[in-house]
Amino acid sequence: MTESSTPAVVEWADADRRYEILVGGQRAGLTAYRDLGAQRVFFHTEIDEAFAGQGLASQLVQQALVDVRASGMRFVPVCPYVAKFLKRHDEFADITDPVTPEVLRWLEAQLG
Repeated sequence: MTESSTPAVVEWADADRRYEILVGGQRAGLTAYRDLGAQRVFFHTEIDEAFAGQGLASQLVQQALVDVRASGMRFVPVCPYVAKFLKRHDEFADITDPVTPEVLRWLEAQLG
């Protein structure tokens, strides 16, 4: 199946603290976060090799950030992919908070 015949769907997996992108019902990738008050700190994004090169990471991150905006939260782009995405998509600048040493220490403690 090609990307055009099987639409990708982004789902919020709140219990796992991540957003997942599904293609044909199969998980193709995810972006993981932890919440710090009203900030959603994104720290990891991955797309399975079998789905690479289809633009899924961009679609996944965009939908996750749309959800963050809708929830009234802000986000912190610790994940290098999310940070790179933001350089091309300044429409999310108004809800973006900087990555600070405090956020990084907090995240490290969260992830163990």
